[in-house]
Amino acid sequence: MTAPVDPMLLDIPEWMACPRVILAAPQAGAGAAMAAAITESIAHLKPWMPWAQDAPSPQSAELVMRRMQADFILRRDLVFQIYARTAAGERGELLGGTGLHRIDWNLRRFEIGFWIRASAQGRGYVTEAVLAMASLAFDQLAARRVEIRMDACNARSRAVAERCGFELEGILRNDSLTTAGEPRDTCVYARLT
Repeated sequence: MTAPVDPMLLDIPEWMACPRVILAAPQAGAGAAMAAAITESIAHLKPWMPWAQDAPSPQSAELVMRRMQADFILRRDLVFQIYARTAAGERGELLGGTGLHRIDWNLRRFEIGFWIRASAQGRGYVTEAVLAMASLAFDQLAARRVEIRMDACNARSRAVAERCGFELEGILRNDSLTTAGEPRDTCVYARLT
């Protein structure tokens, strides 16, 4: 049995072009764009995202962006920003975020997370990004298991998981708290190799 490769030695793309979106690893200087996207979408995100309870300042979002960049380099959390892809194939407006989280490098288990700004909702951008994340996990990072978890009441996120071929494995009752501090059920969707 060969020893596992240290994740720091893995060549993970920092930029992925999809048909309508570009996924880019966090970069210093993108905090103001992220703050604008979150601020526009705070009412949309607040029920589901603990980190989106208040609109961030450009400075606080820049700090988060730089921390995400450091975690990406250290292979602790592989966050990508979702950008619209321009007609010229370049990066346009910041639409949201996705990534591979809660990574277990020994098992090769990942969890895909995602969010989208309110003005980009319902256009299939998240589905495109999630399919790209699943491909990255399975095809390049040798994933054995990829999960998507969400509040059982989040019908839109559940629909994304199902469109992307993830199967509902179960619902964990009173698994965590909502952003309002109430017990919530968590759906666990997964795909295996």
